[in-house]
Amino acid sequence: MRDTFPASPRPAPDRPERRPLKATLRDVVALTKPRITLMVLITAAGGMWLAPDALPLGTALIMLITTATVVASANALNCWLERDSDRLMKRTMYRPLPDGRLQPTIALWLGVTLGVISVPLLTFAVNALTGLLGAVALISYVAIYTPMKRTSSTALLVGSVPGALPPLMGWTAATGSLDAPGLALFAILFFWQVPHFLAIAVYRQVDYDRAGLKTLPSERGLAATKVQAIAYTGLLVVSSLLLYVFRVAGPLYLVSAIVLGALFLGAALAPTKPNENRWARRLFIVSLVYLTLLFAVLSVDALLQS
Repeated sequence: MRDTFPASPRPAPDRPERRPLKATLRDVVALTKPRITLMVLITAAGGMWLAPDALPLGTALIMLITTATVVASANALNCWLERDSDRLMKRTMYRPLPDGRLQPTIALWLGVTLGVISVPLLTFAVNALTGLLGAVALISYVAIYTPMKRTSSTALLVGSVPGALPPLMGWTAATGSLDAPGLALFAILFFWQVPHFLAIAVYRQVDYDRAGLKTLPSERGLAATKVQAIAYTGLLVVSSLLLYVFRVAGPLYLVSAIVLGALFLGAALAPTKPNENRWARRLFIVSLVYLTLLFAVLSVDALLQS
């Protein structure tokens, strides 16, 4: 069975009452989606770690801080833009804006301020190419991906671009150029996001439909969704092997990438009947395990080769 949902959507919140400062600050931080920001930091640091040129410690710290700030800006603006649809979804209705704990203008000004500060700092303190990539990530996520979610399931592919840029930004921060290994890192994150979020779309379809957000399961059905999950997982496995081809990683990584890729592809190929939600949740969990272990092995392999 699909996830159930309350008979009526959550009512529009009243103006928030005066609250303790600590609780308010906690909600302000929540607007930046710290867990997503942390994952971005890990992948951006991975891109720097794998690059052949080492950044000075101070520049590396500035790069990570400003990249995190770009992501925080995008997340806060996303919260502001989607506050009404968030109120209709079970997994998001208790976020600070739909729950009425913060005024929407706080998210708007937080997002704008962080973006105005972080992109120029990333550009001038690190390098222009990395700053440009940061600007592309911010603008494409906020101005293209977020509104597009209401009109087409293709938004998933658009949103995968800013999601895949952090490791490439880490690479360009260290090298100052777009190189094949950096683009391979981008491809890994890009192709990984598609089956990961398709799985979420399957078992959260009721939520997305109620909120008016377009997903592939709703537009084209489960069969088409599974075909795309398999296809993009296959592209992910091929992309992951490029790091060995480009001599960024060694035999340990190669073997691990093949084994992990086989497990991920096996999860995508698994039968969806009689319980499609079970297939989707398993694929979602496997996707998280895959990415975590792949980057862990990649880091260990790079350390062994240094």
